[in-house]
Formats: sequence, structure tokens, C-alpha cells
Amino acid sequence: MNLRKNFLAHAVACAIAGIAVTAHSQEPTKSLAPVIVTADPFGTNENAMILAPAKVLSGDELRNKLGSSLGDTLSRELGVNASGFSTGASRPIIRGLEGPRVKILQNGMSTGDLSAISNDHAVGSGMMSARQIEILRGPAALLYGSGAIGGLVNIVNDRIPTTLEPRATGESELRYSSVDHGTGLSFSADRSAGNIGLHVDGNVMNAGDYRIPGSSAVEQGAANNDTGKLGFSRNRENNIAVGGSLIQDWGHIGASLSQLGKVYGIHGRDELSKIDLSQTRFDVDSFIKSPFEGFDGLRVKLGQTDYSHTELTDGTDPHVRFSNKAFESRWELSHLPIAGWRGKFGLQTEHSTVQALNLEGGNPTVPRTRSQSTAGFIVEERDFGDLRINVGGRIESVSRSPLADTKRSFNLGSYSAGALWAFMPGYGIGATASVAQRAPTAEELYSGGAHHPTETYDIGDRTLKKETSKNIDLSLQKTTEALRWKANIFQNKVKNFVYGSLSAPSSDPNGEMEFDRTFSQADATLRGVEAELSYNYYDPGWFGRVFADTSRGTLDNLGNLPLQPATRTGLSFGYQDSQWRSSLSVLHASAHNRIASSSISEETTTPAYTRVDASVNYVQRYGTTDVTWFLLARNLLNEEIRLSTSLLKDYIPQPGRNLMVGLRTRF
Repeated sequence: MNLRKNFLAHAVACAIAGIAVTAHSQEPTKSLAPVIVTADPFGTNENAMILAPAKVLSGDELRNKLGSSLGDTLSRELGVNASGFSTGASRPIIRGLEGPRVKILQNGMSTGDLSAISNDHAVGSGMMSARQIEILRGPAALLYGSGAIGGLVNIVNDRIPTTLEPRATGESELRYSSVDHGTGLSFSADRSAGNIGLHVDGNVMNAGDYRIPGSSAVEQGAANNDTGKLGFSRNRENNIAVGGSLIQDWGHIGASLSQLGKVYGIHGRDELSKIDLSQTRFDVDSFIKSPFEGFDGLRVKLGQTDYSHTELTDGTDPHVRFSNKAFESRWELSHLPIAGWRGKFGLQTEHSTVQALNLEGGNPTVPRTRSQSTAGFIVEERDFGDLRINVGGRIESVSRSPLADTKRSFNLGSYSAGALWAFMPGYGIGATASVAQRAPTAEELYSGGAHHPTETYDIGDRTLKKETSKNIDLSLQKTTEALRWKANIFQNKVKNFVYGSLSAPSSDPNGEMEFDRTFSQADATLRGVEAELSYNYYDPGWFGRVFADTSRGTLDNLGNLPLQPATRTGLSFGYQDSQWRSSLSVLHASAHNRIASSSISEETTTPAYTRVDASVNYVQRYGTTDVTWFLLARNLLNEEIRLSTSLLKDYIPQPGRNLMVGLRTRF
């Protein structure tokens, strides 16, 4: 303990020393403008979105928080946790909700992957190519899908240009991490040729097994118990994309093509697995200004995805192959104000074919299932003096058609209404009420086979009903001047909540021991509180942040929901000017002892932990080129961190102390 205190004191001293050096080094820079949320139908900046609490990561803040997965990148944001399955696969958990209840988008379109099926499946979008990541909740989420109770995350990489760059612009980054001897290289560039905008980006990442403090398994003598380094935690990724667009005074039309490859390990309870993932994606985006009288914009987006991944037992033997072929279209028409109301409406269609075939001849984990959905949506907003009203609605028809099984059809209706009262300049109090419906997924309905990385034998229920969630969100915040704060209180009551109930281990058709995971339904309630206080995040000088979040989910008359996040508190502070940015942050997660009686994975409580991170950035300017040298430190205390949201938390601890060094250029 004394060693940890001394190390923390030394880390704080170093960070403050670095900060002190910068205090008089440069003239202050101008304030940074708030970032626009591209997924918001009204193009609002994040500080004005009290009806749909938002957070946007971009620029150096995003690069400093960047992890090997989407969940890791967002895990220190207010109300957001990570599933923590492996460094290669970790989805965000928002207000205790995950999977199909949190929509993951890329440039406003579905990622087309299968990460919502299980937390061992990676998100089909490379993190190192992201220019902006948006977290969004509330009425705007209805534009993108029903049932996104937790909200949505939009990864923006601007692969289809919408503006003409008269000269080549772009950025590149090279980084090295000590905990896994990992290397990463990424680049992106934009240029115009006449009225044609061109884009290219790519990245390569290679990381070995990562170091851990102590042993991997909580129980000594357990199978696959590693010490000092976690076996089967390697992670490799490569991603390449090209895009082009015709840009005229009337608007633009463009397309992009991308290829993602990823191989990562899963260190399980009794199984050691690798996942070999491949995804090819083709997108079209067009926007026409003032297409008809009374309308100011028509946007049409098309997306086609060919996704697959193979689960390799012991890293070599193909066991189950998941695949998804999907096509999505979105048609959005925004109108000029009518009686003071502004907004947009549109149509969305999606066709997909999902399957998970057992390559060893056993039952398919998910039989070949065709899904189709057609939805209409509308979102409108109007100001009545100091009062802003926001309403949205979505109707949707969904069908699931498995091979040689019962077809299911669902009619869904979701709507939301909110009000914001700016009771004095810079201050606002708001409330949002919504009803969201979700159709059960193909795997929840029809699963009937082994899933080795999670070490479960999944059993679907073809009689499942649609989920209906009634949500209330109250918000209070201050969004101007150096000192800003916000607080949110929420409650979600979900009828027919679908969850996986784990039972005692049994043998699958191949004679291997698995835990039966049966998809069931019960009414559920989730409640929580979030609060954040920040100082001077946009201007040069000292800055700081304090936050806390907590939530609790219960199944009515059945106890706690499984895999819920722990209560967290955190603080950070630092200094920034035109050349330097230094910061130190501390995140404390309380012990999690609200065990779900329906889940064997939670026979043990999750210990508390304290994570200390630090960063130093230094910028040099050479004409129009900025060169940033950065040093990032994560988990400085080398804490043994286990996440209560992970199905395999007792066998997969998070990485130990990690120092990252790198170079970033923008031109």
C-alpha cells in the first residue's frame, strides 16, 4: 500500500511539474468552439442538447482516450461503462443497458456487425480511423432505430467527403504501448480534384498478450490460470478505406469502400479461443439542398455490409462461423419552419441474413435467419420563448424468417417528447418521456447451439414478445462560462425485458461442458443518477472535472439484473495552452455486490478498484503542419481491475500498468 501511495505521489508530482513548466510558456489560444453532433437532426452542439444528453469526443481528447475497442474508449464518460470481455471486443454499456438496446452507428448508419449478439464480438469499425465519437440519447435516437433504450453511439470517420479541400489535408499517428508491446499506425488524407472530393484512411495495429497484476483467475487452481501475463489476449487489426464525392452548389453525392480485418483472443473459464473477423462495407451518401418548395434538404444513404467471423477453439480449430449480409437505406427530408416547427422525417429499411453455423457438425448456434424491417420516423422541435419542445415518433414493422422454423413478425411503435426551460441565461431544466419498443433478435428467438468464447450453450425462445420500455429523464445543467455542470435522473421500466439466464453446466451435442444460457423474459426496472462538474474545458489555463454515476437494474420479483455496472466517482485536472496539455485523472469504482440470482456468472462479488491515468501532449508547428508528441499512462497503480459487467470477470482481469508513447501529425 505504501508503495502505491509513493507511486501515486510521484505520478502527481511529475504531472504537476510538467504542468508548471507550461504555465508561462506560450500565449493563450482562442476558445475552442463546441463540437457539432452530426447524429442530431438539428445539428446542435453538445452543450445545447439537454433533451438528448450528449457527449462528443474529438481531436486530441479523443486520441488521448482512444483504446483498442469502442467500450474501452468510452468507459470513462458519464453514464458509460464497458463490457470488458477482451481488449479486442468491448462494447459500451449505457445506464446499465447493452447489446441491442444500445445502437452502434458509423456515419449515421448501422455498423452491420454482430457485436449486439454477444460481448465477445467486436464492433465492426476501426477505432484508430475515428475522427469523432458521439453518445446520444432521447428523441433523436428514434431516427436510427426502435428499442435504443440506452441510446446510440455514432462513430464518425468522414469517409465520404462533403467539402472540397484545395490542398491535401489529413493526419497520421504512430504509437507504442508497453503493457502488450503493441504498435499502432494510422493515417487519413483528403484532397479535391476539381469538383471531386477524395478520401483515404487506414490503420494497422498489432498487440501481444498483455501483462496483468497477479493471476488471471480469482480461484487458485482454476483451469487456464495465468500469472503475470494473460494468455490468448493478443489483438491484431488492419483497416483500409477509400471514398470520393461529387460536390456542387446543389449538394453532393459520394461513395466509400472499406475493408476491416481483426484477429483477437478470448481467455475464458475453460476455453481458449480466437476470433478471426472480416468485414467489407460499401456506403453511398447524397444530399440535395432545397429539393422541393418548403424543404431545405434531402439526404439519401445506402449501406451494404458483408460481415463474418470464425471462432477458433484453442486458436486453431474452427468451431462456429457467424455471418451477416445486410443492406440498409435511409431517406431523410428536412423541412423549412412550419408555424415555428423545424425538423425532419423519413424512411428507413434494413434487410439482413444472419447465421452461426457449427463447423464441426453440431447444431447451429443461430440458424440462417432473414430479417426485414421498414420504419417511418419524424422528429420536430419548436421554441416558445424560453421553452423548447422536442417530439419524435417512429413506427416500424419487423419480421424474422428462420430456415425451417417459425416466422415471427412484430409491429413496433416508439415516441418521445421533451421540454427544456431556460429559466435564466446559460441554465436549463428539462424533462423527457419516451416509450420505445424492440423486437427480439434472431439469436434471442432461435439460438440452439454452443458458443465457445462465452462458454455457453445458447437456447432461444421463439415465443418471446416484443419489449416495451417507458422512460423518464430529468436534467438540470449550466452550459456557459468556465464553470459548467449537469445532473441527470432517469428511470426505465421495461415490460418483457429479454435476458440470458445461466443454469448449471451440461454437455452440448459434442460432449463438451457448457453453461446453458436460456433467453427469458420478465419485467425490469432501471434507475440511476449522473452528475458532472467541469471547469474551463475549452479555454487555455487550468481545467478540471468531477463526476459520479450510479444505476441499478432489477427484474421484478426476480432480483437484480445480471452484469450491472458498479457505482463510480472520478476526478481529473490539468493545464493546457497553445503547445502543452497535461492531465491526471482518478477513477474509483465501488465494490459490486448486487448479485443476480439468475446468473451463475455472478456467484462472486466484484472488488472495488481505483484507476489512475495521466497524459502529456506537446505540439510543435511547422508551417501548416502540427506535430504532437504524447505520453499516456493508464492504470498507474497497477491495480487488479475486474469489471462487474463482464461475463468472464473472474477469469479476465483488465491490463496492468501501461505506458504509451507516440507521435501524431496534422497537415
